[in-house]
Amino acid sequence: MFSGIVEKAIEVVNLQHEDTNLHITMKCPFCDELRIDQSIAHNGVCLTVVKLPGDGTYTVTAIKETLDRSNLGLLKISDLVNIERSMRLDDRLDGHIVQGHVDTTAICTEVVNLDGSWKYTFKYSIPVEMARKGYMTVEKGSVAVNGVSLTVCESEKDSFAVNIIPYTHDNTNFCDIKAGTVVNLEFDIIGKYLARLNDFK
Repeated sequence: MFSGIVEKAIEVVNLQHEDTNLHITMKCPFCDELRIDQSIAHNGVCLTVVKLPGDGTYTVTAIKETLDRSNLGLLKISDLVNIERSMRLDDRLDGHIVQGHVDTTAICTEVVNLDGSWKYTFKYSIPVEMARKGYMTVEKGSVAVNGVSLTVCESEKDSFAVNIIPYTHDNTNFCDIKAGTVVNLEFDIIGKYLARLNDFK
């Protein structure tokens, strides 16, 4: 379980394909705090640490299902990946409840510089029956974009916008997002449960 508060945007240093899997190695400044089997969100995708060679890097493995559903298969060497270690039960929940289970990808259609902040607009495709189950955004609701907990504005049927402050822009991979960039989305789990409850009324 995560909060959507990114700890660091770290650099991809190696990508190795093995059958349908992708081993992703990244350089991380706090590798000495990590352990094998630890869960870490990568652009919002929960993955398990499988290698810690002791050289300031660690490796995770993404399987075909993950690559098909997320943007991890599009990664290139030197790309930045947002990471967040799992929540501690004794910590404040500064973002919102994020499971690390990406629902779909979206495409950035516009980035507007608001002279002190940025507005990013994203377009996605979700079948109507899934939208009825809560796979959608609502005005002022929560959404995770590449693992970043954000507040939705300008929510439409198949698109939404978010406003990004300078700190988030500079300390996550939002600094690299532009029109045409593919991002990962996780819709609000509370909204999904509430929508699902309506099926039993």
